[in-house]
Amino acid sequence: MANETLDLAAKTVLVTGASKGIGAAITRRAGAAGAHVVVHYAHDRAGAEAAACDIPADRKLFVRGDFARPKAADRVWHEALAWRERVDVLINNAAIVFWKGGVDESDVTWDEVWAKTLQVNVLAPAQLMRRAVQHFRRIGGGVIVTVSSWVVHRGVTNPDAVAYGASKAAIRSMTQTIARGYARENVLAYVIAPGVVDTQMSQQFADTQPGGREGVARGLAMGEWVPPDEVAKLATFLASGSVRHLSGATLDVNGASYIR
Repeated sequence: MANETLDLAAKTVLVTGASKGIGAAITRRAGAAGAHVVVHYAHDRAGAEAAACDIPADRKLFVRGDFARPKAADRVWHEALAWRERVDVLINNAAIVFWKGGVDESDVTWDEVWAKTLQVNVLAPAQLMRRAVQHFRRIGGGVIVTVSSWVVHRGVTNPDAVAYGASKAAIRSMTQTIARGYARENVLAYVIAPGVVDTQMSQQFADTQPGGREGVARGLAMGEWVPPDEVAKLATFLASGSVRHLSGATLDVNGASYIR
């Protein structure tokens, strides 16, 4: 799966949430493999530019879109499509998590957390996948890679983040449905389910746990967090479409900490 064995030069890849963490790592990997990369970000333009700094100017397009706004995902898709008149790969990575919103919260907080989480983590990527499938069927195929989470299999350790776990399960299900429903039209769809990846989001999770970062690491089989670049290597490999019959699979990246 090393980039030197991959050639994405003929592909246009849309990466959502590309300004940090897994999305930034995927942007770097896709660019190194020769792809034209649509670098989506919500607010952090500097982070997006840093992630894409090694990609030549003619092979990258920065698109801003706050998925908390209902129409943003559609606008991001249309800007991405207008750039080169095609998108070959959609990598759904952008997501948010709130470390509040559990069953004991007030009704106001519960409603707010669920509404924001579902808008960003479900409705926006669902709209992007809808547009992608429509487009892929017209051009003869394409690839969707959804970055989900191991919480869809094991639940969230912190029950206050129940909305996040539910949202990741929802988008995984849609990705699997697309894989089954459009396989004969060469629409390939994969799910990556990372464990504790070394990102800002995981650090926020660790801050809610006894022992913090070190305490979380002690509970992992390898005793270490997953490097974002390992997830990026896998996502870039999937973007190549090299193993078509892997479509529909959920691929675990958690260092043997959760085996199913």
